Amino acid sequence: MKKTKKIVAITVSLVAFSTTYSQINQKENDSIKKNELSEIIVIGSRSKNRVKTDVPVPIDILNISEITKGAPQTSITQILNYVAPSFTSNPTSTADGTDHIDPAQLRGLGPDQVLILVNGKRRHTSALVNINGAPGRGSVGTDLNAIPSFAIDRIEVLRDGAAAQYGSDAIAGVINIVLKKDANYISGTIQYGGNLSSGANNFKGGIDGQTAQLDLNYGTSLGKEKSFLNITGSAVTRDATSRAGIRSNAIFNAYNAVENRAAQGGTAINSLFSNINNTPNSSQIINTIKQYAPQVNYFTSTQQNTISAATTISQIQSALNFDVTNNELSYRDQQRSDYNMSVGQSKLASGQLYYNTAYPINEITSLYSFGGVSYRNGNSYAFNRLPNGSGTFSQVYQNGFLPEIESTILDVSSAIGITTNLFGFDTDISSNLGTNSFQYNVNNTINATLGVNSPSSFDAGKVSFLQSTTNLDLTRKYDFLQGLNVAFGGEFRYENYEIQAGEQASYGLYNTNGDFVSGNLASSSSLIVTDFFGNKRGAGAQGFSGFQPSDAKEKNRKSVAAYLDLELNPFENWLVNGALRYENYSDFGNTVTFKLASLLKLNSNINWRISGQTGFRAPSLQQKYFESSSTQFINGSPYQVGYFTNDSDAAKSIGVANLKPETSKSVSTGFTFKIPSANLTIATDAYFTRIDDRVVLTGQYARPSDAQISGSATPTQQAALTLFQQAFDTKGVERASFWTNGINSETKGIDIVISHKYNVIPDFTIKNDFALSYNQTRRVGGLNVPQSIIDAGGEPYIYSFFPESSRVYLEEAIPKVKANLATTFGIKKLDIYFRNSYFGAVTDPGATDVNLDGSSSVYEHPEYSAKIVTDLSFGYQVSEKFRLTIGANNIGDVYPDRNNPATPSFTNTTPTLSPSPSADLSNANQFAYSRAVSQFGLNGRFVFARLGFKF
Repeated sequence: MKKTKKIVAITVSLVAFSTTYSQINQKENDSIKKNELSEIIVIGSRSKNRVKTDVPVPIDILNISEITKGAPQTSITQILNYVAPSFTSNPTSTADGTDHIDPAQLRGLGPDQVLILVNGKRRHTSALVNINGAPGRGSVGTDLNAIPSFAIDRIEVLRDGAAAQYGSDAIAGVINIVLKKDANYISGTIQYGGNLSSGANNFKGGIDGQTAQLDLNYGTSLGKEKSFLNITGSAVTRDATSRAGIRSNAIFNAYNAVENRAAQGGTAINSLFSNINNTPNSSQIINTIKQYAPQVNYFTSTQQNTISAATTISQIQSALNFDVTNNELSYRDQQRSDYNMSVGQSKLASGQLYYNTAYPINEITSLYSFGGVSYRNGNSYAFNRLPNGSGTFSQVYQNGFLPEIESTILDVSSAIGITTNLFGFDTDISSNLGTNSFQYNVNNTINATLGVNSPSSFDAGKVSFLQSTTNLDLTRKYDFLQGLNVAFGGEFRYENYEIQAGEQASYGLYNTNGDFVSGNLASSSSLIVTDFFGNKRGAGAQGFSGFQPSDAKEKNRKSVAAYLDLELNPFENWLVNGALRYENYSDFGNTVTFKLASLLKLNSNINWRISGQTGFRAPSLQQKYFESSSTQFINGSPYQVGYFTNDSDAAKSIGVANLKPETSKSVSTGFTFKIPSANLTIATDAYFTRIDDRVVLTGQYARPSDAQISGSATPTQQAALTLFQQAFDTKGVERASFWTNGINSETKGIDIVISHKYNVIPDFTIKNDFALSYNQTRRVGGLNVPQSIIDAGGEPYIYSFFPESSRVYLEEAIPKVKANLATTFGIKKLDIYFRNSYFGAVTDPGATDVNLDGSSSVYEHPEYSAKIVTDLSFGYQVSEKFRLTIGANNIGDVYPDRNNPATPSFTNTTPTLSPSPSADLSNANQFAYSRAVSQFGLNGRFVFARLGFKF
């Protein structure tokens, strides 16, 4: 708290100092040297050469070159997360592929409800669908980090619905990435940094997460005026960070100890059985255990006698079913921390190459092209498999293992176009092709049903997405009243989504004979592979089961669109804008959206703007067709868990309708102010968005048992449960989720942006930028639950349709309030960059007994308090060609609140919970901070040094 007060005091002092200096030097600063509200924009208006104060919608212009001079962040998502409060993106941990694609959200809406453009052209989305526990669960976003920030000139953020102007997805707004056009020099940066933090290396301190980055940019003319070729290359290596507490739960049981002593004697007890409940050599197993049990010297005499007296498998199981963790760790010369998970940012290596070029053929016609390739190899980790777990197969991994998920992400895009003048219209014809793919490999793992015959590395399959877009855009300005701009055009888009199956061992279930099993084995089958205690072993690669042939598919769709966009100045100080768009999709039909907006210049310094629009978002192919089945451990037991495709027979049999578009209505209004005498600009906007038929991923449903069906209260329920059971059997799973147009939501909020820039004295400038965003999203109305689901299970089944955890992810998992205040001091060759970022409180979707009153429910969640993160850097222009910057992100080493307030502070001893919380969200101390929500990450302080050069 003292640290926060100190930061606030310093910030207030700096602003006060800046304002005082402004008044003292008012005579020297009567005019704004560079009007921050007057930058030329590409989005928000189809009229040429509009500045952002002359459009009726809020737009942020972010000069990336200027920002990255001092900011520690270098990836697009993290740059935006710290400079644009309406934007939220945070890395996840232990969330499979989502560890490498940071979900990004605008104005509190979903990652798939913001449209991404590059040079004004639609960008393809990621192949990955976010199915794990993270904000944006069930959505498909765009991989912003596939584009190197060093290739970017500026980013334009349109904070207003724009589906009528740009098409599907633009419900929350549009982010336009404008690539560099420089043609006169070669420039670059070399950066090295790491997390110098108290939490580094699992709270031992020191440094981890070391990151090295090299960026190069070359621009040249192609021999003709206004021609250019700009190329950017970027390479990054990033080590993982470790933020796990010391494991507090059981690791070894007595059987593990005996098995270990037997292995030292050359005997593999696990090889003596496949299904312990049905084995002809029970006596051999019992006698072998009795032979080696005396070598475990810490067993008490009572324990040894119980083992010696056992004559049946069940008796020997009971005799060995006790915890020996502390003694066995001592025997093996190990510590509890040796069994920690890998919690933190994932390891990553990437290479990127991007280009942007244009060549004028004559005075009115030019060719252009842009695009690039991004290759990333990431390593993240699943939950570790402990020796006492059924998924471990301790004959191969006596100390358990930590499965490694290796993701190879390839992103390729290229656009080509021509601009000219046809019949008096400025004309742009373009074609844009982009693809994104995820190849999954799982290493350091096992298919436990194969036992010693299992490989340790698996090809788990691949997902890929391709988008091809062709556009025709025509614009012309007429001398009508004070000016009329007419724009119209069309778009054709083709999308393709593909899932490729992994190798058989990556997903396969094998029986005791080593034969592949299609589907599931009956729970009573003697062919089930078990561990020593009779627990069923899970199928497929532990950590990430591969895609099955039944999951594999290739699906596509086409869409066509036409739009009309009019801008009229009835008077010099009044602008009216209207847009109408028609789209037809091959998989769900037609939609029409419109937008009306107006800007009124109340005087030379104050503008009022207002807009209202309808919008839509077509469900992605990934949401419609993603399908997988995998083994997941729920309460310690393995289950086959899957996802029903929306159009599958299984989904249809339980009444799930085909996905349809989300539709929206939104309004926004705001003011912009300029105070030239104080060198001050202010913009404030309020907004409201209603989304109907929002696509969500349901909670998990369990396969109804025969007993559950026979015990049905009514014939209607019995019939509905029978359909459910048949659907699960068709898919061959025991639990499942599916996508559906399940809810309606409303979002409201306000954005404030203030900029203050002036020259204090010659060679001394100060620039202050303040931004604040508040938004609140709520589910409204009833759930769109199919009647057959209600018939099958009543309230429990209705609850699982959109469970409490899904509500929290929608409404409370990202900060409702974000703000930042950045101050840059320019003193001759020295720049000082100082920024405070405020991240509001968030709620964990996990449920536990937060207040330790002895009772809890699914509606009792931990809340993690607001935090302020401070960045500080110093940049010095060493010479005309070289610039050196050193600094830190999160210089105060601030962390989120500890996970699960019911858990005591983490120490080097095993904590005792008294009373014990109803659910341990820390997973036995492994997640010191929440894995479900994150305001600003969990890596602590990051220090860096950066050398920039330009020739």
